[in-house]
Amino acid sequence: QVQLVESGGGLVQSGGSLRLSCAASGRIFISNNAMGWYRQAPGKDRELVATITSSGATNYASFVKGRFTISRVNAENTMYLQMNSLKPEDTAVYYCNLDSVVTSRLYWGQGTQVTVSS
Repeated sequence: QVQLVESGGGLVQSGGSLRLSCAASGRIFISNNAMGWYRQAPGKDRELVATITSSGATNYASFVKGRFTISRVNAENTMYLQMNSLKPEDTAVYYCNLDSVVTSRLYWGQGTQVTVSS
């Protein structure tokens, strides 16, 4: 059973920073798989924030470029999202996912709330 657990969310003032973590457990090694961060604000669809491939290539949504950084530490089986210069419009539940090359399944975490006050 694969589990993804996000942490690191919270309440921060505009301009502040947070670092989200996504820890994978179970019969999975993140090093072999693409992973990503998504977010969903109230009343809106879930949207892509950033992705990272198994080789470390990254991709960002235009609204976070230059402010957010996605990374992974394979030895820790953990992916991160460093979020700087946060804005109130970044307020959302942030989810991580993993696209398994072994099972061809997409796994999701339970989400972590990020709230940015103005």
